[in-house]
Amino acid sequence: MENKIIARTLRLLSSLMELHNENPFKVRSVANAAFKVDKLPYPIYTKSLAEMEQVDGLGKSIAAKINELVQTNSIQELAELVNQTPPGIIEMMQIKGIGPKKILVIWKDLGIDTVGELYYACNENRLIEAKGFGLKTQEEIKKNIEFSIASNGRFLYAKIEKFADDLLELTKKTLNTELIYITGQFRRKCEIIDSLDFLIVGQASEEVMQKFISLGLENAEIIGQELKCKTESGLNVQFSFCNAEDLGKELIIKTGNTEHTEALLSILAGSDLKNKTEEQIYEITGLPFIEPELREGINEIELAKSNKLPELIQYSDLKGSLHNHSTWSDGIHTLEEMASYCKNELKLEYFGICDHSKSAFYANGLNELRVAAQHREIDKLNKKLAPFRIFKGIESDILYDGSLDYSNEVLASFDFVVASVHSILNMTEEKATERLIKAIENPYTTILGHPTGRLLLSRSGYPIDHKKVIDACAASNVIIEINANPLRLDLDWRWHQYAISKGVLLSINPDAHRIEGNLDMKYGTFIARKGGLSKLNCLNAMTLEQIVSVFEQQKIKCQLEK
Repeated sequence: MENKIIARTLRLLSSLMELHNENPFKVRSVANAAFKVDKLPYPIYTKSLAEMEQVDGLGKSIAAKINELVQTNSIQELAELVNQTPPGIIEMMQIKGIGPKKILVIWKDLGIDTVGELYYACNENRLIEAKGFGLKTQEEIKKNIEFSIASNGRFLYAKIEKFADDLLELTKKTLNTELIYITGQFRRKCEIIDSLDFLIVGQASEEVMQKFISLGLENAEIIGQELKCKTESGLNVQFSFCNAEDLGKELIIKTGNTEHTEALLSILAGSDLKNKTEEQIYEITGLPFIEPELREGINEIELAKSNKLPELIQYSDLKGSLHNHSTWSDGIHTLEEMASYCKNELKLEYFGICDHSKSAFYANGLNELRVAAQHREIDKLNKKLAPFRIFKGIESDILYDGSLDYSNEVLASFDFVVASVHSILNMTEEKATERLIKAIENPYTTILGHPTGRLLLSRSGYPIDHKKVIDACAASNVIIEINANPLRLDLDWRWHQYAISKGVLLSINPDAHRIEGNLDMKYGTFIARKGGLSKLNCLNAMTLEQIVSVFEQQKIKCQLEK
């Protein structure tokens, strides 16, 4: 059982305890334990009860609850509280912006116990008069409910990747064939997956149906030459069948989106596509092969016609990892552990530490004294790990007015600065854009971090004028981050080509808070490929020598602007 699942269960327990007016001290203890478990660098389920009791922040009572959960997959106290709570109230607790105190008002004072009723009440403006609410809170709840509804049945690519790969191999084994291919959104490396699609060379028959039932897909049904089903988690899965002679054509049809496929087929009208591979079919059109990630019907065919398709970046092109956090702020591994992992396991040339700045008190941000102490540690580690290089970076909070939260003297001590917004996300588009542009124009800003602050499927990004922000980065020679965390993938890939056209470099940054987080650069690379990024336009595809030159040039610019 993963730590995140245990932590999520403890958070639910603490919320229900608060909802039912349990002892506030007990509520805080369980909530704090949830936070501790989520941050542990090892799986707690592997520990004995006695070992759990020794974990800082747990104690005997909560360790017993965790052990009970691990052993029985439930906690009796939680089960009792769940039985006392309407299912709609528990569902309500998953909506952002509604804590136990507000839910208690909604439930007891307003008599609302389902999400549907709550949404209707928002439309009727019934929440604004309730204690602790107001128009702003009501609109935020309404927006979050709408977001939750829109997200139903949708999944992050990274969350289903292993399931998809495992199902592919299992299907090959069950049907005794290698001629099965993943197509659709998954093959295009879309950040959000609505349907997991497979293409099988063969016929959809009753015999095949029985074999699919053996895979646990009991709800599968055959419609023509397609077999559709849905997993327990709500993921739509579709298997299509084709003859061997049509494989190349069907791979193209089943992979590209509607716009790409229709445009390509119009060029191919009347062509004999039997027994042709994908590559051969693109040759027939007179176009170079268009990689699956690009088949989104935007401008890839026009680029192909003018021979301007980019040579897409590869994960292996990355030479370093920038924007990382350690135990100096809110990471769970030490600076040395993070850097050593990148050097020894990932075989990278450099590492950029970007712990949180002093305004991020919630993340143990670094004040000026701690910045100086961290820099002394980096100097020692650079001697120890040479020729590998640790760069002195910081993730500096962009304040309400667009300024950064250190003096110029402190900012000058860093090799590079990632400027990011973490608070006050509800500005108008005009104000949010002005805020970012002011931060971009700060001569010490090297990289604009996760430009919209979005969290896929849970929080929309704050509204910005992308063109104005990208233009400002071009004018100030500021790099834009592609935050590789699968929850972010921000800057959105749909704006990569515009940035590239303006001469703006992009950087595939993991925003890692533990050593394994560096592996997220794979997902950042996938989304960079969708945006048409080549290694020539990527900051951390540069060699150590090249990136040192970039950082030194910025220091010269800052000195000239003093």
